[in-house]
Amino acid sequence: MNNNLEQSMFEEFSNACRKAGLKITPQRLAVYQCLAKSKEHPSAESVYQQVKKVYPNISLDTVNRTLVTLAKVGLAFTVEGSGDAKRFDANFDGHQHFKCLKCKKIVDFYYEPFKDIELPEKLRRKFEVVRKTFYLEGYCKDCKRE
Repeated sequence: MNNNLEQSMFEEFSNACRKAGLKITPQRLAVYQCLAKSKEHPSAESVYQQVKKVYPNISLDTVNRTLVTLAKVGLAFTVEGSGDAKRFDANFDGHQHFKCLKCKKIVDFYYEPFKDIELPEKLRRKFEVVRKTFYLEGYCKDCKRE
């Protein structure tokens, strides 16, 4: 990652933390950077394995709580799933997800018509929708062949 991107990532992180009244700790930053740089939609366990290389005393519980906190302050979100370990994403560009039911890989895809799905009037009256997601499950090319 280039320096400008790293700087902008840090500014986004620090602004969100300040706004939420959170301390900016090296461990919290490391968890956010690991998530933001990942294209894999990692679980807490996966982030933990990466972060503990730099902070060997960090616990899985701390990483998990930090990821949940990042989602609460708008720096990440949980990729919805079907009962597996929570997976996280820090990419807020309008995209959708495909999850392979066999290997559990989650892949981003972009399909313009899904971006602006119209909500039924009945829902618009009852709820305030803050984010729309589109999520597909099936079998990836490799698992489909098996």
